[in-house]
Amino acid sequence: MGEERPGSLRPFLVWLALFYAGWGALVFGGGELATALSHWPIAVAMALGSYVAGSTPMGGGTIGFPVLVLIFDQPAELGRNFSFCVQSIGMTSAGVFILSRRLPIARHFLLWAIGAMVVVVPAATLWIVPRVPDLAVKLLFAVLWGSFGVVHLLKLPELVRLEGEGLHTPRRDRVLGLAVGVAGGVAAALTGVSIDMLLYMVLVLLLRTDLRIAIPTSVLLMAATSLVGVATHLALGDLSREVYGNWLAAAPVVALGAPLGAWVVTRIGRAPTLLFVSLLCLAQLGFTLWDQRVSGAPLVATLVAFALLLALFRALYDLGRGLARRSGVALP
Repeated sequence: MGEERPGSLRPFLVWLALFYAGWGALVFGGGELATALSHWPIAVAMALGSYVAGSTPMGGGTIGFPVLVLIFDQPAELGRNFSFCVQSIGMTSAGVFILSRRLPIARHFLLWAIGAMVVVVPAATLWIVPRVPDLAVKLLFAVLWGSFGVVHLLKLPELVRLEGEGLHTPRRDRVLGLAVGVAGGVAAALTGVSIDMLLYMVLVLLLRTDLRIAIPTSVLLMAATSLVGVATHLALGDLSREVYGNWLAAAPVVALGAPLGAWVVTRIGRAPTLLFVSLLCLAQLGFTLWDQRVSGAPLVATLVAFALLLALFRALYDLGRGLARRSGVALP
């Protein structure tokens, strides 16, 4: 488990210089300025999305996906591919900032999760994603993040008081890290996000890890997942021109917005931002059900899945408190 030590921002500044030089070459040298400007609405949306991405366990695609799919009425496939692409810049930028500042992370847990994710995301993209209907992907996204919102509205005062590395052991890191990499890898292959949230939930609810460790760890996992997702879809050749246009517009925003979010919450705390995004998650769940006119069997399946996720998170919370008591760790 890394400990926070003052670090140099030089690697982060070098990354920014390289990114903006490359982006400028594409836009101005490649004659894509009109394309970038024509997609300005997604850049505006990602100004909020990138801040959320850097300051919470939510990838920027958590904003980008519903904006494109629900508001702009694009297919879930486009929302997922855009999420991977924009997060490959935003979350990587936040990740470089986190590593440059040497912020503490759950290193061993993260490495096990990445190891599983690298295999699962391409495999799920090939064999699971083509078999899942568009509506099911939208509902999966809504249910995953809606349940996140409920948990935080109920437990946020306790969660923000967690301190220290938590209840990590080599075996727990290995078993739970692999489980997050598998389950989260499938979820990310379908929606472009969510693996970071699942890692965060396990770290915080079960292993009682300080949010100042859990959130940077989740950012790094989402960055790695996004890079694997982009590489997978580049290999498949299914990144559309529309995804590219949205990426050109949003990338220069998220490259600064995500690390800004990571920095701001070290000054104002995470509780206000987490409360805001929790309400946002519940609002998007309700809006998805209304916008997609979900009824009958799909509605029943959605509500059952929502209840099962809440039960799972409650079980993780109860197990975590039990582990803390047996380990002699004071409960907040």
